[in-house]
Amino acid sequence: MKKEETVDYNIKTTWHAIYRMYNQEALKSDFTTSIGFVLLNIDSKEGTPATKIAPLIGLESRSLTRMLKNMEEKGFIVKKPDPNDRRSVRIFLTDLGKKKKEISRKTVLDFNHYVREKVSDEKLNIFFEVISVINKIVEEDIYQTVTEE
Repeated sequence: MKKEETVDYNIKTTWHAIYRMYNQEALKSDFTTSIGFVLLNIDSKEGTPATKIAPLIGLESRSLTRMLKNMEEKGFIVKKPDPNDRRSVRIFLTDLGKKKKEISRKTVLDFNHYVREKVSDEKLNIFFEVISVINKIVEEDIYQTVTEE
């Protein structure tokens, strides 16, 4: 089997192309795709516990810690103690962070709108079904690997 015929190769190359496209847009506004994804996962009103963000975007907590520090230095976020749990920190968007989040949101929506113009609902539904099955396969494999150890 050629690599171009494998499921993982096609998912990976497509994701990297999308990521590069998002990054080109983000760089125009002095941030990155990774920062954009973090911004999209921070509640604009209530803030978000720092510990909840990494799992939402598939990052290791160490990587997120560095990214949050960078975002704080750029003035996109502020960290505040969680009023319900003093051991926890909530991340809040600054006004600048909210503007960057809106840029990220618009970029994602525009891309999805463009895809929906080019790909029929029927084909997209099949795509989502297939991706769902692949995710289940991966989750089952991970679960089996962990339980076999």
